Amino acid sequence: MFLIFDTETTGLPKRWKAPITETDNWPRCVQIAWQLHNEHGELIEQQDYLIKPNGYNIPYDAEQIHGISTQLAEEKGEDLEKVLYLFNEALAKCKFVVGQNVKFDLNIMGCEYFRMGINSSLNDLPILDTCTETTATLCQLPGGRYGKFKLPTLTELHQHLFNTPFSEAHNATADVEATTRCFLELIRKRIYTKEELDVPADYFQNFNVKNPSTINVIGLKHLNLKKESAKLKNKTKDNFDGDSSSEIKSNTLKSISFSHLHCHSQFSILQSTSSFKNLINAAIKDKMPAVAITDTGNMMGAFYFVREALNHNKAAKKFNENLPEGQIPKELITPILGCEFNVCEDHLDRSHKDNGHQIVILAKNKNGYHNLAKMSSISHTKGFYYVPRIDKKIIEEHKEDLIVLSGNLYGEIPSKVLNIGESQAEEALIWWKEQFGEDFYLELMRHNQENENHVNDVLIQFSKKHQVKLIATNNTFYTRQEEADAHDILLCVKDGEKMATPKGRGRGFRYGLPNNEYYFKSQEQMKNLFKDLPEAISNIQEIVDKIEIYTLARDVLLPKFDIPKQFIDPQDEVDGGVRGENAYLKHLTFEGAKKRYGDTLNE
Repeated sequence: MFLIFDTETTGLPKRWKAPITETDNWPRCVQIAWQLHNEHGELIEQQDYLIKPNGYNIPYDAEQIHGISTQLAEEKGEDLEKVLYLFNEALAKCKFVVGQNVKFDLNIMGCEYFRMGINSSLNDLPILDTCTETTATLCQLPGGRYGKFKLPTLTELHQHLFNTPFSEAHNATADVEATTRCFLELIRKRIYTKEELDVPADYFQNFNVKNPSTINVIGLKHLNLKKESAKLKNKTKDNFDGDSSSEIKSNTLKSISFSHLHCHSQFSILQSTSSFKNLINAAIKDKMPAVAITDTGNMMGAFYFVREALNHNKAAKKFNENLPEGQIPKELITPILGCEFNVCEDHLDRSHKDNGHQIVILAKNKNGYHNLAKMSSISHTKGFYYVPRIDKKIIEEHKEDLIVLSGNLYGEIPSKVLNIGESQAEEALIWWKEQFGEDFYLELMRHNQENENHVNDVLIQFSKKHQVKLIATNNTFYTRQEEADAHDILLCVKDGEKMATPKGRGRGFRYGLPNNEYYFKSQEQMKNLFKDLPEAISNIQEIVDKIEIYTLARDVLLPKFDIPKQFIDPQDEVDGGVRGENAYLKHLTFEGAKKRYGDTLNE
């Protein structure tokens, strides 16, 4: 008996090699389907279950793949315990467990059994996988590791065996049906050996008698999960009306200033085309009261950024002092220093890749800047593993005089909303609020992306529930919109890719921003984007008011050396001179010269 099964889940694990006992690592199963076939390929049993989410919800990104929403699973799902016992009954009837890249599904279900404390033979049964080097050689798809053929996806294997793709991928019932058809066809073509199947020598002959021609689909009816989820959402849709709940009406935005607080410069290496001068000049041109620099993982542009802003302020003050009659005075600008840190679980752990979440932290004053610089230094000297990293312990140690923004879609809270679950995202929000209180803000971005809009809706709910203020930002990587192509070329240079390579995830794709909205937008543009949430604009000035203007320029610092008493000059104590050190250096120089050129030396 062959048990072919597949699952749909809440996402992917952090670490693929983690044991199933690490329940926080492995995602939850939201759908399982299986078919039980006898040795001749005849269908004995077919089951398909959605599973009710208990203590978690189904994240947005997972729903986009398989279409199963939390609402759908709650309404039409079965209790996990019941499904596990039914699956155990099916396992008791089979000789082999079969699947496409089945190790993942084995870990998912194995972890669910462990969570519930239910014993199962699942991971003790022999496995037959349709995604192996054998099927890779059969399909001969280029692009595999180390010059080998690529392991085929289920669609690719189905295409090769039957010369046709199959629909409804990422629905467990449809995937099981396609996997079963591929598996039985592989038996019919004798791709599996009798040793692998543990069958007598005449097995294939008998199997082909029962299946003389290409294996056909069973013809099961598959529920369109995305449509079912959409129906439920339309029933319960509750449109948010920003104007009705806002304390500040949108018509007052004209008197409120906007400042960019999330900007990358050329010091975000191979990620941004904006120079620090362009950022300052763009802010001045649009009469913004402040602008922040938040480069990824480093503070290398801080000195130049502050110097450029203070030079403008110095010139503006001088101009305003001698302002001709009828001319408008020049505005001063507040430079805000920040950094976009990669915050991982443990910055010293190099056992697996963990780039962490991207969190924006701003300095209120010079002490805050020093804390940013310390954390940046730690991220490079101790935490660097693929990227410079810090962790929450480091942040707790250096949190004085800092302001935290929740970040872009790769920030901890937005990322967990999309990939793990809203309850986990809410737990993260509570930690940041406990650490920073009124200096923690939720970032809303509107780059015209569907996933970003979903995150914004959740963040607005969190803002109301936990009394955390919202701010509007635009994640800027280039100054003008027409520079989008130049920035895309820069990303290609960074990754060694061609522009012709399509953007996306996985092999055959390259990284790239989804659209050309990541530029330094004007005050008017940002106000129009957030006219339904005017408080997200007005709250920015609250942050600007917390910032002190300071300079990073200082005299060159040199170490104070101990010198022999005979070289000490008392006048150095009076005026801070270095006569004694210079005399001792001259002495050392001449002594070294004698060793090289002899005792006879002249001035």
